[in-house]
Amino acid sequence: MNPNILIRPAIVAEQELLEALQTRASINNPGDREALLANPSAIELPLEQIRAGGVFVLDFGGDIVGFAAILPRADGNVELDALFVEPAAWRRGYGRILIDHCADVARAAGSATLHVTGNPHAKQFYLACQFTQVGSVETRFGIGYLFQKAL
Repeated sequence: MNPNILIRPAIVAEQELLEALQTRASINNPGDREALLANPSAIELPLEQIRAGGVFVLDFGGDIVGFAAILPRADGNVELDALFVEPAAWRRGYGRILIDHCADVARAAGSATLHVTGNPHAKQFYLACQFTQVGSVETRFGIGYLFQKAL
C-alpha cells in the first residue's frame, strides 16, 4: 500500500467533517443526487458508531479522502454500512482499499462474510470488489441490491 495512505478509526470530532464528505460524494453521484436533495436528513453518521470503533477514515498525505463504516449483524457477520470517497479522489482505488480494510477487520472479529446493500449504480463496483449479488430489497430510496463477500 502507498506509504502516504493511513487507515485509522474515526474520532468523534470528525463526525461533521465525515457527514459533509458523505454529502459531497452523494450529490456528485447522479444516482444519489435527487434522493439526497429531497431527503437531506438521510445524511447521518451516528456518534455511537464512531465511538464503537466501526468507522474508518482513509487519510492520504494528511487529508481525509474517504471513510467506511461497519456494523455487526445478528448472524455474527458484518455489514458494510457506509462507503464514501471525496469526488475529486474517485477512481483511484480508495474505495477498494477501504473495503479491504473493513473485510480484514470483519475477518479478525470472526465474520465469515461481509454484507452490503448497494444502489444499482454501485453494482459494478461491488462486483469488481469480489462481492456476489445475492438478492434485492426495497429501501427508503428505491431498489437496493444485496451483496456479500466471503472472507
